[in-house]
Amino acid sequence: MTTPHTIAVLGLGRMGDAMATRLTARGRHVVGWTRSGRTAGAVETIADPNEAVAKAGLVLLALFDGPACRQVLDEVRDALRTDTIVLNTSTVAPAEAAKLARRIGPSYVHAPVLGSVPAAAAGALRILAAGDPDALDRVRPVLETLGTVRRVDDASTAAALKLIANNSLAGAVLALRDSLRQADALGLPRDQVLDVLELGRLGGLVTAKRPFLVGESAAVTAEFTIGALAKDMALLAAASNTPLRGAAGLADTPADPEADIAVAATAPAVADAVLEPLRGYMRGHATGDPTHFREAFLPTAHIEGIRDGVFVSWRLDEYCALFPGRPAPDEPARTRRIDAVDVHGTVATATMTLRHGADIFTDIFLLVRAGDSWRIANKAYHRHS
Repeated sequence: MTTPHTIAVLGLGRMGDAMATRLTARGRHVVGWTRSGRTAGAVETIADPNEAVAKAGLVLLALFDGPACRQVLDEVRDALRTDTIVLNTSTVAPAEAAKLARRIGPSYVHAPVLGSVPAAAAGALRILAAGDPDALDRVRPVLETLGTVRRVDDASTAAALKLIANNSLAGAVLALRDSLRQADALGLPRDQVLDVLELGRLGGLVTAKRPFLVGESAAVTAEFTIGALAKDMALLAAASNTPLRGAAGLADTPADPEADIAVAATAPAVADAVLEPLRGYMRGHATGDPTHFREAFLPTAHIEGIRDGVFVSWRLDEYCALFPGRPAPDEPARTRRIDAVDVHGTVATATMTLRHGADIFTDIFLLVRAGDSWRIANKAYHRHS
């Protein structure tokens, strides 16, 4: 079967525009349409998507999510010719990809892409393509204009693999965030830290995103936004039904969702106000003075866990009565470390490790904010002996 001549690109956002421009530059006849009405300089645009689809032997979708794909396909369904291939490069949930494949039938190719705008412009995308063999043969020359094609068994698998790939990117962004926060806490100069990070596993990300990481991004266009990556992580968490720390880490980033993902790595560390009751709790252990616990906890707090094989739930007064008002004899050898703090508006969770002699404790805290201050609402612990 012959490769379609006219290509209708539905969705001219960052990636759709880049792919349409690449195809046009390589001699393909491309017509574009976008829901926002924005026009792309290098691509012929048409106001009516049905008119664009009616001209095309290949319809390329480059839309934000599954609902957008369904909405646009509903709008143009009657304009699709019987021999038209629908090539979907959008990042959607695996179940959504499977539904689209069943709905469109053998003329549907699901082909999410790995890589951002520069890779699309250079024809260097990595493409996960799933579909009927005849349809894949027809669109392969188009896909190879955009990058390297990897055949995948079915649409659901292609969509799932794309989400897994983006999860690794989210992990790299959050790992970079942790490194920068620790470097800031140590008072290290940002440029010096980035120079060293470029030598390691995060080097490619640091090099590509350095303008955003040093606050010089005004003249640099976002290639992949925080909002888009957060959406992908939410899709992955829902599809796998498995906890995904990156989903919350990105969704709670205090930055414009339209900012580049690198901006998420520059988000400031947790405010001292959240840490203060946790530090007060550590002072209570270090000194044996229960006053610190009364300042750190709400009066209604409970401290719960397993002690000598029995579940205990102490009220704050009962817990404070366990402390004699002086440090433990082996206090110089004891250590305490705040492992993680996650803030969600007016509530937060925290994890701490305490090494007290032969015992190691994992403490889990629920904190709440009242006005400008934070207090520990409850604590649960596990004792590793």
